[in-house]
Amino acid sequence: MEEKNCRLSRPSLVPQHPVQPPTLPSSADAPPRAAPASLAYGPSDTNPEPFLLSPALHLPISFGSAYVGESFSCTLCVNHDIPEAPPGGPTKRIRDVRLEAEMKTPGPSGAVTRLELEPADVDKENEEEGKKKPSGIDLESGRTLQKVVRFDLKEEGNHVLAVTVSYYEATEVSGRTRTFRKLYQFICKTSLIVRTKTGELSPLQGRARWVLEAQLENCSEDVMQLERVGLELADLDGLDYSDCNWGTSGRPRPVLQPGDVEQVMFIVKEKAGQEAKEEVDGRTVFGVLSIGWRGEMGSRGSLTTGQLGSKARTR
Repeated sequence: MEEKNCRLSRPSLVPQHPVQPPTLPSSADAPPRAAPASLAYGPSDTNPEPFLLSPALHLPISFGSAYVGESFSCTLCVNHDIPEAPPGGPTKRIRDVRLEAEMKTPGPSGAVTRLELEPADVDKENEEEGKKKPSGIDLESGRTLQKVVRFDLKEEGNHVLAVTVSYYEATEVSGRTRTFRKLYQFICKTSLIVRTKTGELSPLQGRARWVLEAQLENCSEDVMQLERVGLELADLDGLDYSDCNWGTSGRPRPVLQPGDVEQVMFIVKEKAGQEAKEEVDGRTVFGVLSIGWRGEMGSRGSLTTGQLGSKARTR
């Protein structure tokens, strides 16, 4: 028996660098065209415009890094690679193969999370009892058991994926249970840095107002498109806000190259006839920013900040 692990490949689009040729005086009104040698495919029906990304894909040459806010995915394969016994020789069968996975996170407590495998294999007896213990399967020679494991990454640092395989090795006269375990380590990095700043505005119709600004910096190595940046209020009865970002202005969703920065802003205000809740330290708690994005191949990522609020309010 042999167990292997491979993170699901995440290809990326090949970047190209279009070069605009000089415009001749006789064709001053003609739109500029990119030089064919600067396009990844050259002029063709599949790539007619000098867009930053070409239709070509490439796979990573190494494992790379995972990022906070993304979902880590990998395949787990258990292979029965022992050849069948010759006629008349001893017969050995592999039965009741079980595959389990755990993820150890880098938190202070070193928490270990039991992971669900897809597709789930639960026998009827366990299902009736409400248990999720996987049922074992029998593997013939040359066959493979494959599962997919997913885990939402929420903190930076070293993560350890622990995989345990158990099976029953049966012969014509006896049998024994075997178990082996493998560990796989990878590093999780920050994908999006969020910097916030709040300030007090002059009251409007007797209602207090604040401005909440946030700077979003793509510190990963991948391109991302922001899908949403929303403010989830902590005190829904006393506060309201206005969104001053692309969702209300009709602008397309921002695309952040590695190192790019996007500014967002919200106007937070008290509702008419109500007063925002004051904390003990004199700060008004607004809530949290909820941010969502997509990678260049459509993979989703999300991030939620801690509680945001104002400075001590002047009366």
